[in-house]
Amino acid sequence: MSMIRDLRAVVRPSLRKTNTLHSSYDATRDPSASSAVVDCAVYRDGRRVAEEDGTCRTPHEAMLRVREKGGFAWIGLHEPTEEEFAGIAREFGLHPLAVEDAVHAHQRPKLERYDDTLFTVFKTIHYVEHAELTATSEVVETGEVMCFTGRDFVITVRHGGHGSLRALRQRLQDDPELLAKGPSAVLHSIADHVVDGYIAVAGAVQEDIDEVEIEVFSTPDKGGPRGSDAGRIYQLKREVLEFKRAVSPLLRPMQLLSERPMRLIDPDIQKYFRDVADHLVRVQEEVIGFDELLNSILQANLAQATVAQNEDMRKITSWAAIVAVPTMICGVYGMNFDHMPELAWTYGYPMVLGFIGVVCFSIHRMLKRNGWL
Repeated sequence: MSMIRDLRAVVRPSLRKTNTLHSSYDATRDPSASSAVVDCAVYRDGRRVAEEDGTCRTPHEAMLRVREKGGFAWIGLHEPTEEEFAGIAREFGLHPLAVEDAVHAHQRPKLERYDDTLFTVFKTIHYVEHAELTATSEVVETGEVMCFTGRDFVITVRHGGHGSLRALRQRLQDDPELLAKGPSAVLHSIADHVVDGYIAVAGAVQEDIDEVEIEVFSTPDKGGPRGSDAGRIYQLKREVLEFKRAVSPLLRPMQLLSERPMRLIDPDIQKYFRDVADHLVRVQEEVIGFDELLNSILQANLAQATVAQNEDMRKITSWAAIVAVPTMICGVYGMNFDHMPELAWTYGYPMVLGFIGVVCFSIHRMLKRNGWL
């Protein structure tokens, strides 16, 4: 009887747990129905376990297979709701704070450890193609990838319309030797994939900055308002700042993963994190350089606008000086006096006009020689 009671004590909690999980993952639902789970698979010895159609129907099913025969589960989700993620969090014992961050997103890149789980946040950057850079052009678009890494599971949560990990998963499946290293190999591949994206975006942003720089310093005025490039430069600065917010905070987590021994990170994989950290340092230096270069371009553009305004003022002042001569003479002869010497003279009118013309021509030539006109 004692043995039967012990068996019931073991089975009943297991049944309650299974029923709770199935409330989030209905095994009878249509597999084609909309779901936050975009892929769910078990990997053993570096290869995807081929069962039925090669895909587990639920994360719960994947974890059962891992516990029965070993390996690790990789579950990919896209913008899950709290209800959709609740069952997974219970199944894998994820910390509530990390779960809240993963569901609501808008997190700073970071690395946190909760018991036997590493929680890593990556900011993904996507370059937005545009025919012409304007003061309202969106240059970079950000997203997020959160990664829960345990001893026998990896859970990736993606936010945003880009940064899909489908191609990355396929590349890893084509390299069983690397995938056999376990969840830490997946974490490294995601970090490397994100940083490679930074490098590509940095190259594209550099081309935009070069284009603006050439136009500011080389292109003659096209008739637009003075300093019209300032809007485009400022927009680029905003986008570079967004880029910097994704890159700079990630440097410390990558250094920790590459330098500090961790139980969840395979020592052979840890060496590869150094390469990722080196690439990230290079991107960070480029982004800081972009910001400083844009500051210089903006200052030069504003200085050019100031110089142009000064030139306009000099021209206006020059013409005002020329116009002042006939204005003064005409003002003198417009006074209502009866006895003025030249009023009754036959050649008085042409003489005054000639005098005005000579003086105005002389002033114009002098100002022209001095570069005011």
